[in-house]
Order: sequence, then structure tokens, then C-alpha cells
Amino acid sequence: MSDQTYSMDYPVSWEELHRNARTLSLRLLDKGPWKGLIVITRGGLVPAAILAREMDIRLIDTVCVTSYKSADDSATQSLQGELQILKRVEGDGEGMLLIDDLVDTGKTARCVREMLPKAHFATIYAKPAGVPLVDTFITEVSQDTWIRFPWDMEYTFSTPLAERQ
Repeated sequence: MSDQTYSMDYPVSWEELHRNARTLSLRLLDKGPWKGLIVITRGGLVPAAILAREMDIRLIDTVCVTSYKSADDSATQSLQGELQILKRVEGDGEGMLLIDDLVDTGKTARCVREMLPKAHFATIYAKPAGVPLVDTFITEVSQDTWIRFPWDMEYTFSTPLAERQ
């Protein structure tokens, strides 16, 4: 497992994710035309749905990779472990957009880049260690930031700050 520690938390709302995915779509339209999307599951699925709609792309395939395991406390961040490739795609990615929600350490990105060297790799969020591995991204966050995506959160009561002391 990785010994990466996270000192900052970055919660992302559905509205922010949607806005950033549309911005990514706009940037990618100018770089096309594209044959289709190759989505890194599971994180890339929601952004890819938005991109597919905004860019009128109907051909979608997936690369299924897993690397994160739940930490001992499920309310905290997950830990990055060994990569497991569950499903590949054929070809070298020429003319395709490779989509993920985030590039973090670059471990998954390096692996998928080797599989699909000609694909254009795009993410919404990028951390410094992963930036050199993607072609297009929208928002850079620090390496020690844990991004909390809306599909990983639920609405719950929040104790007022004054009562927490």
C-alpha cells in the first residue's frame, strides 16, 4: 500500500463536477474529431457520460483497473495498492479520448498509457505527480489533497463548529 498521507480535503459537488466536465468537453472539441471514448473505470464513468453527451460521442469502451482499497476507517481516504487490470481494450488508442476523473500518483495513468499510447488522455482533476501523464485537465490540486467526489459522499447532519470544541 502507498504511504501517501492527505492533509487537505477537497469535496466536489455534483454542480462543480458537471461544470468542470462541460469545460473539459469544450476544450476537447477543438482538438478532435474523436472516434470515441475509452473510460477508466470506475472514476471516469460519470465524467465520460457528460463528455459523451456534450461532444455527441456514441462509441464508448472501458479499461477496467483497480488500485484503491478502503482504509481501516471507511470514513477516511482509501489507500492505493497494487494495480489489477480487469479488462483491456484493443488497439493503441489512436483517435480516442481516454477519460478518468483524476490523475493522482500517475500509477494507473502510466499503466493505461502503455496500453493506449496514441489516445488523448484527459481528466478533470490532476495532481502534480500525474500532470506529465495527461494531455488535458481542468483543475490541479496539491498532492496531499484527497478529492471527495459526489458519488462517494452522502448528505448528513453537521454539528455546528461551536459545539465541536
